[in-house]
Amino acid sequence: MTRRSNGLIGIWAETQRAQNRQQELRHRAQVQEQRERERAQRAAEREAARLDRERRAAYRQAREAEARRRTEELEARVAELEGLLRTGCAAPAFSAARLTEPEALEPFNPGHLGVPAPLPDPARYGFGRRSQYERDLRAAQEAEALRQRQLAAYRQQYDQWAAARLAQVRQHNAGVAELVAALRAGDPDAVVEYFSAALYASSAWPEEFPHQVSAAYDPGARQLVLEWELPGFDVVPEVKSVRYMPTADQEKETARPVTQRRALYRDVVAQCVLLAVRELFAADEFGTLESVVVNGFVDDHDPATGRRARLVLAAVTVDRAAFGRLHLEQVSAPDCLVDGLGGRLSARPDQRTAVRAERTPDEVGRGVVSHGGGEDGDPDLFEMDPVEFEALVAELFRARGMRAVMTTRSNDGGVDVEALDPDPISGGRIIVQVKRYRKTVPPTAVRDLFGTVQGAGANKGVLVTTSRFGPGSYAFANGKPLTLVNGEELVGLLAQHGLRGRLGPADGGTASPAAAPAAPGTDAAEPADHNVLGMSWSGGVALDVCALVCRGSRVLSEDHFVFYNNPRTPDGTVRSVEPLPGDKAALRVAFDALPEPADRLVLAAAIDPEVNPEADLSRFTDARIRLSDAAGAELGQLEVSDGRPGETALVLGSFRKRSGGNWDFVVGGKGYPGGLEALVQEYGIEVA
Repeated sequence: MTRRSNGLIGIWAETQRAQNRQQELRHRAQVQEQRERERAQRAAEREAARLDRERRAAYRQAREAEARRRTEELEARVAELEGLLRTGCAAPAFSAARLTEPEALEPFNPGHLGVPAPLPDPARYGFGRRSQYERDLRAAQEAEALRQRQLAAYRQQYDQWAAARLAQVRQHNAGVAELVAALRAGDPDAVVEYFSAALYASSAWPEEFPHQVSAAYDPGARQLVLEWELPGFDVVPEVKSVRYMPTADQEKETARPVTQRRALYRDVVAQCVLLAVRELFAADEFGTLESVVVNGFVDDHDPATGRRARLVLAAVTVDRAAFGRLHLEQVSAPDCLVDGLGGRLSARPDQRTAVRAERTPDEVGRGVVSHGGGEDGDPDLFEMDPVEFEALVAELFRARGMRAVMTTRSNDGGVDVEALDPDPISGGRIIVQVKRYRKTVPPTAVRDLFGTVQGAGANKGVLVTTSRFGPGSYAFANGKPLTLVNGEELVGLLAQHGLRGRLGPADGGTASPAAAPAAPGTDAAEPADHNVLGMSWSGGVALDVCALVCRGSRVLSEDHFVFYNNPRTPDGTVRSVEPLPGDKAALRVAFDALPEPADRLVLAAAIDPEVNPEADLSRFTDARIRLSDAAGAELGQLEVSDGRPGETALVLGSFRKRSGGNWDFVVGGKGYPGGLEALVQEYGIEVA
């Protein structure tokens, strides 16, 4: 009995030890598992911390890069102003040859109408298909007859256009010849017209500089007397540099010293007068001028009277021989103007302290020609007096049923006209800025307007110009209370409301081959060999589809960004067209005719903020691109990525040029929460 009990006790003890070992192993396993979880959690936390540091570093680097970019822009602007005279001296001289137009016209291009309709091959029709062959032959003959009729009609249209265009060119060139003859004879009106054109056409002046001139010619003294408008003090940037402050997460602007701004502005005034003299003598290919008088003025309020006046800030009389002895690229402009040429220069042009003018156009004793309006017929908006131009814009707003007033220039805060729209729903206070430019308005002007609108607490901002806006400006204005009115739109609005205005000389417009009627399915001004990219998607979201003609990852120019406000590239190789049934958007692309540097055509889509301001691309699904040839035959379909929540712009894909000239499609998929503005910035388009 005792031995049995001892045996049982031994078995129980062994069993207990085995259980204890198992429990200990399980405990160890649990402890190990817990340690693994803790290590994994710490690793995840470290990874999250690393990603957060990287995001913070990337954000800081981006803000610092933006601050550096703004600083570099300021430095480049100052360098441009400092080197105005040196750069201007390198510009080509104006000549009468630049006024003439070539008589060579674009040759007749029949496009696909020049290709005969193919006839059926009898060898392809077997026994018993004679009737089918005859039907196909008749259809081909009818198609060929139709082609020949269309070709004849199109040729007739081209011949009519060519004859009219050639007559216009010859009439224009005859007028230039008459001007040159009158110029050689010393006719005062011809002299003033020619040298005014030389100043306006010069590439030596920054785009935003004013171009207002009044002039008269004294044939006895062979002296041209003119008044030339100068830029205002605000042409010199107030800010010297921009630095990002990470602790406050904001940019800090360092003001440019006032003494530096004053000195630079005085230098710019002197450079402008000297450069005007240089442009006049350089353009004098017929020896018309013995001397030149230039009075440089600003159109501002006289600090002594408070009334608006032309304040002369610099004046000089220069004869040809004395000017020819100068080396303008190496002079100090103020010293040259005052000491070298005996002219006068305001000691404080920033405070509009005037100097005595030299001989004025009114003193010449002949009719004064002023480029700033006053011709019969519709006034030229480019040449209209700045105050009159702003008054015309204010009148346009009043004609649209609003109350509008012009602001006082000396303290307008960037506002030219203030308007009040009485509409109880869409109306409110409107800030209007007017830019009388000849080239594209820079995006910074749109950014400045937006800042003015926000600072003034206005409901809307309107930027009116005689020129046009680039994609960067439109991209920035998207979704903001801003309206951009280009020159053509302005002229149309003026005519619509019974007001008058034109862009350029009344007889300066000429037709182009693109204006001639084209045969169906072709466009004489654009490549006939093309493809059509039809785009469709599901989800009911409104999108803007656009294309960028690029070299690598950089767009060739802003004009090579095709979107809703720029429907085609300058050469017409890429343009928006009406979509076919089943498509929601379409682009026409002539791949073989794209500019030589181009090796990529990027297709993108972005939410339309006017239609779906709160939407994202989560509803952009089942998207595809249908590729068709010039005749409309479908060549294939290309699938593209669906959109994702939070993103408002998406790269659909890109056609890339391979060796041998072939174009392959590469699917995109990169999204942008910042919309079209963020997308185009990545391809090198400046957004305000």
